[in-house]
Amino acid sequence: MVMTLPRFYPIFDSVAWLERALPLGVKLVQLRIKDRSPDALRSDVRAAVALARAHGAALVINDHWQLAIDEGADWLHLGQEDLDEADIPAIRRAGLKLGLSTHDHAELDRALALAPDYVALGPVYPTILKQMKWHQQGLERVTEWKGLLGDTPLVAIGGMSVERAVGAFDAGADVVSAVTDITLNPDPEGRINDWLRVCA
Repeated sequence: MVMTLPRFYPIFDSVAWLERALPLGVKLVQLRIKDRSPDALRSDVRAAVALARAHGAALVINDHWQLAIDEGADWLHLGQEDLDEADIPAIRRAGLKLGLSTHDHAELDRALALAPDYVALGPVYPTILKQMKWHQQGLERVTEWKGLLGDTPLVAIGGMSVERAVGAFDAGADVVSAVTDITLNPDPEGRINDWLRVCA
């Protein structure tokens, strides 16, 4: 059975952002926290899982696979570096659905060998979020990746905005992920509502 994911997939770095986004109707969201103490991180993941359940949303935990298992999360996202450290059999035994980042063909081959529940491609456009060795992939690469993925959902990420979302969908993306288009917006709630409309 082909999984159908919500088409809008924001990524946030704090539970406080989830508290703002989930009541608006966001149904797929990632919590990506990098620099926190282990205790604070566990507390954050636990709170996020409870919050997502209360709002009927799918929560994706970035990177922290053991915490995701321990706290009963439903989804995990791993970057290529995270894959080196993660215990994939343990993740699968725990029943977590798995999303994986890709940037080139070698990474896509590696990802597909693990039968992921979605594959992310980025950065589609230049991104200010983090320094990356990859230049923008462009919409042509989105179309190419979708052809290679078949029924596996494709997430477009990197420099995405409400205005660019339609082009990404037209190119073959199943889901579009956004970060700074929301978090740096003067009216984040209004921007989330714009996203929900364009991704409906």
